[in-house]
Amino acid sequence: APESSSEAEILALRVVAFIAQRDNVLHQLIVQTGMTPSTLRERTNDPEFLAGVVDFLLSNEQLLLEFCKLEKLAPARLLRIRQKLPGATIS
Repeated sequence: APESSSEAEILALRVVAFIAQRDNVLHQLIVQTGMTPSTLRERTNDPEFLAGVVDFLLSNEQLLLEFCKLEKLAPARLLRIRQKLPGATIS
């Protein structure tokens, strides 16, 4: 079934939680985005921010596979879900 944008946002929030539980990964995200931890918390309801966090996960294969295993999710499904968030490249 095609994923809705609200389902995509819910999964993206799980990606945020997954990253937040890993200090070294959270540090990488902060360095890459230039955001502070408080800014990250404030933007969790921003679909563009969520899209960026999913992109960050997709850019790190090891993290991507770890997240997908934890969520019992195929990486291809996460890519499809990413298409429902802002700024997706049409594939």
